[in-house]
Amino acid sequence: MKDMRSLGILGGTFDPIHYGHLIAAEHVHYEFGLDRILVVPNANPPHKENSEVLDADRRYHMVELAIKNNPILELSSLEMKKQGFSYTVDTVDHYRNQFPGTEIYFITGADSLFFMDTWKDLRRLVELCTFIVVTRPGYSIDRKNEVLEKLPHTLWDKMKQLQIPGLDISSSDIRKRVAEGKPIKYLLPLQVEEYILAQGLYRKDGSKSNAE
Repeated sequence: MKDMRSLGILGGTFDPIHYGHLIAAEHVHYEFGLDRILVVPNANPPHKENSEVLDADRRYHMVELAIKNNPILELSSLEMKKQGFSYTVDTVDHYRNQFPGTEIYFITGADSLFFMDTWKDLRRLVELCTFIVVTRPGYSIDRKNEVLEKLPHTLWDKMKQLQIPGLDISSSDIRKRVAEGKPIKYLLPLQVEEYILAQGLYRKDGSKSNAE
């Protein structure tokens, strides 16, 4: 990644990764002309109990399956190698040091803004990168919201918003559908769907299935 002018970082639990994540990455790449986007699965997200999240290795493998045919997206194992919790500020700082002179963009959904005040060293994170916040059609971010008013003013100066096609897809809904034996086809890449079913992931009884 020599002579890279701009780098996007898309972090998340990806439990599992789905088309909503991938469409957000693709639209951000196109609209902002980013040279590369790193997809960074959290090993130990601090905002979730370990019992609530699938083990890191399998989540990492699902991301690997989902993005392997997209040369713009690159899988990062940075947080997989860390001990303890994974913090966005540490990840961004790592890549700032690795690629000096490269503009770093952190990609997130609008919902993240409502708990961003709990993030580690948020004010320092704002100094390290520009935020790209993706929103669904018709959604407007209200800065006067009592939660959003707590965010640093400098964050709004370093934030770009991008409306992307609205897809009613979420990782939690996919997990719920699998647990209830409902189909998940067309919600996520075929390779990821096949892996989930073959491994018996998210099923209440943990049994493997080839059913759609």
